[in-house]
Amino acid sequence: MATILIIYHSQTGNTEKLAQSVAKGVEEVKAKAILKQAFTATIFDLKNCDGLIICSPEYFGYMAGAIKDFFDRTYEEAKDDPAVHKKPYAIVISAGNDGSGALTQIERIGRGYRFKMVQAPIISKGEVTKEVLEKCYLLGMTIAEGIDSRIF
Repeated sequence: MATILIIYHSQTGNTEKLAQSVAKGVEEVKAKAILKQAFTATIFDLKNCDGLIICSPEYFGYMAGAIKDFFDRTYEEAKDDPAVHKKPYAIVISAGNDGSGALTQIERIGRGYRFKMVQAPIISKGEVTKEVLEKCYLLGMTIAEGIDSRIF
């Protein structure tokens, strides 16, 4: 059974809704979703998951500071660790504007970790809609199934 780590930060609740929808999709295919707020996620979580989904709001054209904090706390131990390299991952952004700044920065950091992007990013602009929640749900299902099937 695949274990998917879903790291998120949310102040308004929007990003948390997106992350929860991803987790429901993961669990729908009988995989294990580990839903963690970014400040509580650790290097242990990162090393011991089969895949990673990063959910961040966009603040001032950048990812949430809590997401950056997670990367700052885990990078030194993860950078040379084969258990982290090529780990499948995807990104979900909650944005008031276009989300491109947060996406660019997370993708850049993902390359530093040598993660493997396996699905197109989801960017939710403005209020969270049913359509975006459905996309997040399907993302969770796809990542979990892809890992279980050894596609990713």
